[in-house]
Amino acid sequence: MRAAICDMVTVARYLNLTMVIPELDKQSFWADPSDFGDIFDVNHFIDSLRDEVKIVKELPQKFSEKVPLSMQPISWSSEKYYLRQILPLVRKHKVVRFSKTDSRLANNGLPLKLQKLRCYVNYNALRFTPSIEALGNKMVSILRRTGSFIVLHLRYEMDMLAFSGCTHGCSDEETEELTRMRYAYPWWKEKEIDSEKKRLEGLCPLTPGETTLVLKALGFPRDTQIYIASGEIYGGETRLAVLKTEFPNIVRCGRRCFYLMMSYDPFRSTRLKWQHWTILFLSPVMFLSPVMMETWLKS
Repeated sequence: MRAAICDMVTVARYLNLTMVIPELDKQSFWADPSDFGDIFDVNHFIDSLRDEVKIVKELPQKFSEKVPLSMQPISWSSEKYYLRQILPLVRKHKVVRFSKTDSRLANNGLPLKLQKLRCYVNYNALRFTPSIEALGNKMVSILRRTGSFIVLHLRYEMDMLAFSGCTHGCSDEETEELTRMRYAYPWWKEKEIDSEKKRLEGLCPLTPGETTLVLKALGFPRDTQIYIASGEIYGGETRLAVLKTEFPNIVRCGRRCFYLMMSYDPFRSTRLKWQHWTILFLSPVMFLSPVMMETWLKS
């Protein structure tokens, strides 16, 4: 999501278009009603980009009766695609709504000024709301009271395994459950997935057991304080048993934990994701699975 916002700001700047504050996906999977302003500081976003892109909070009144053209840009497109294919559509329809924005702009081969803008949006314009930043700082302060710590992003949730097709270490029943979940979402195009092939290509997250071996190989002592910045681990406590045996000083904080700390209600999944993100950034050491490392490098 964050990378997609950076891409769309860059496209708007390149085409000299006005951008409306992005809508967050509320339907594909999470069914989360959170808006952009629930996660990011809207005024800072607009002000920090005022010399690059005109950004408005809502569609101007003069366009309110127009039915926008809704479309999905082609994935990994160059800036030339947007100039030759998208700009004429904007001129014709006046308002164009991109229904999908994930990975719609190429990572490489773009002019340097566009790459710089991408980075500026990510590291300067996209600032979390004060409440999210405050809660992240508070959690890190609590962790530091008991000494040093590392933050572990396992990315071993049910949706990750279902949509990636990574079922190594899962039982036959679990594999069937993950497959059913993948088929239950029509928008997910890749249905038949060779799990072992994907794993050999390095496209699967480490299991909690494999993560334990890596942490030990890196020399982290048994008493290392580990904060797990992830959603609900697929397989629950059973799958975390090996990690907890080797590293018993495990800290977790989910919706209820954060709610009790700051009395925010409701604490939705999108916010929980970005709350973990702030703690990852503030940690002295972060450990990411190979799949998440690729995502972070793209961001």
